[in-house]
Formats: sequence, structure tokens, C-alpha cells
Amino acid sequence: MGSMLVSFFAVLFIAYWGLGTILYFMQPTFLYCPMREVSYTPEELDLDFEDVVFQTDDGLRLNGWYIPAENPQFTVLFCHGNGGNIMHRLDSINFFHNLGLSCFVFDYRGYGNSEGKTTEEGTYLDAMAAYSWLTRVKKIPPDDIIIFGRSLGGSIATHLAAKVEAGSLVIESAFTSYVDIGKKFYPYMPVRWFARFRYRTIDYVKDVRCPVMIIHSRSDDVVSFEFGLELYEVANEPKEFIEIFGSHNDGFLVSSEIYTKAWTKWLRYLREAESRAERHLAS
Repeated sequence: MGSMLVSFFAVLFIAYWGLGTILYFMQPTFLYCPMREVSYTPEELDLDFEDVVFQTDDGLRLNGWYIPAENPQFTVLFCHGNGGNIMHRLDSINFFHNLGLSCFVFDYRGYGNSEGKTTEEGTYLDAMAAYSWLTRVKKIPPDDIIIFGRSLGGSIATHLAAKVEAGSLVIESAFTSYVDIGKKFYPYMPVRWFARFRYRTIDYVKDVRCPVMIIHSRSDDVVSFEFGLELYEVANEPKEFIEIFGSHNDGFLVSSEIYTKAWTKWLRYLREAESRAERHLAS
């Protein structure tokens, strides 16, 4: 009996260690799910756009779309999630356009028509390059830029907002850290030991000094609602938390009325804050 138990636990340990090894080496595949082919553009929505190629500090050429609005007060810098590419964000592009916002959405390295292989540090460089293109090439003042990120893009957007000036940060369906989301999916594994990525959104948001709006669905089936609440708790004022409903990928569509009202109210707040600042400088 004793030898059988030893054999059983030995097999169990080998299986556990084997699973851990697979998870360790497969992490980039689980985290990054890019699609190369870009079959649709904003032309499908009858929107004028600029097909942009810009360069990162480490020499890669990235692709993005700049969709201008007529007399916009703000421009959205859109950091998308971990799957697909920019063509899968047409619903959001149309939403921002209907709000009177210009939008610059780009693909990280390894996604769509962007060069390179996706890495964590690379995604941070990519977001910074997109921000630099807006401020240096399009000459958009930092205070007129809303940095927006959804899901994985929420962490990338927050990292960027902690390092640059911006009018606002808006993050949607974002997790607190890569380790925390890993623990949710693999509670039986020592995720902290195996983690090859960080994406510490909860640390980055503490250093963000512009107004922050956090949007999260209570029924999010991928990134727990509690993650959004935790991010809100540590964010600096002024801040706003918006609860929507629906799944991780379609919450903004299912909750369209709540979502639109939240953005409309937030834009009004930003405009009023900007007007107060201008009056204060003029006095």
C-alpha cells in the first residue's frame, strides 16, 4: 500500500510539474492572440481615415488608423485588447466618431500590419510611439488626448498615462495585474513563480495624475468585476466608476445606453474642467 501511494504521488507530481512547464512556455500564446490579416477598414462605416505608419524607439514600423472628427475637442488614443487587430474595433471607432471624438487606434507589434514580435515591454513602447505620433506629427495638445484601453489594453494605457501628460485616462474591463488574472484561471498553480509577464495595472494607476474613468461589467466572464473596483479604489481623484452589464467582449454594446451616457457625462466634465483651467490662467 505504501509503495502504491508513493507511486501515485510521484505520478501526480510529474503531471503537475509537466502542466506547469507547459503553462510557462505557452504563456505568450495564451496572452497574445494576434491576427495578421486586416480585411476591413473604417471605409466600411463610410468614415474618412488616415492609414498611418509610424516608428517605435526600437525601430519597428507600426500601423494604425487615424479617424478625424469635425472640430473635435478630444482625441482618443485607443489601446485595444489582446485578440485580433484594429479591424475588430470598428464598433468602438464608430462609437467615438458619433460622440464627436477623433480616434487613433493602432496595432501592437506582431498584430495586423505592424512589424515585430509582441512582448510586454514592446507594447509599452508601441503605446508611447502612438502618443508621440499624435503630439508631434498631428500636433495635438496632451490635454486634448484621452488615453483609452480595453482589457489588456487597459494595462498598456494605464502604463502610458502614468508616464505622459493627458486629458484623461479611461480603462474598460481591465485587470489589476497579470499575476492576479493568472491566479483566477489557475488557482491550483504557483502563478507568481511561473509568471513571465507583469502588466501591473494596479501599480501604474497610482501614478496617473489626470482624471480617470473606470468601466467594468459585473458579469464580466473573463476579468472579474472586483478587479475594476480594486483599480478604482487606488486611483487618484478625480475619478469615476461606471458599472455596465454584459460579457467581457460585448459589454459596451449590450450596455450601449449606460455606456453612451457615461461617456457623454465624462466628456462634459472634462470640457468644464478645461474651461475652468483656461479661465484661471486668463485671470
